[in-house]
Amino acid sequence: MYRNRDIIARLRERIPTFECVKGCHDCCGPVTTSSEEISRLPVKSAAEHEAALKEFNCVHLGPDGCTVYEERPLICRLFGTTPRMPCPRERRPENMVDPETERQVHHYIATTRQVLV
Repeated sequence: MYRNRDIIARLRERIPTFECVKGCHDCCGPVTTSSEEISRLPVKSAAEHEAALKEFNCVHLGPDGCTVYEERPLICRLFGTTPRMPCPRERRPENMVDPETERQVHHYIATTRQVLV
């Protein structure tokens, strides 16, 4: 798992950031993430997961947006930083993620055990 932690840290550093619209959750929904990433998030009950899924929301979505923004998974960080996953509100970083980093994020997701957030 130590290796995955290093990969995640390296990829996080390479994904540009931008300011989301406060309270927006247009790109939020149930996503999958690696076991390493989910271990950084608060544990939610089965009832909380069920309620979020009924609304097709992420269990970590609160009234003002993402409640785990600083620890959000790689896939969430990628939203809005690539033309393939644009922000519905047309927000974006000054410089979009480079294609190689985007490829590496998708490769990491495809090659690690994923769990539903």
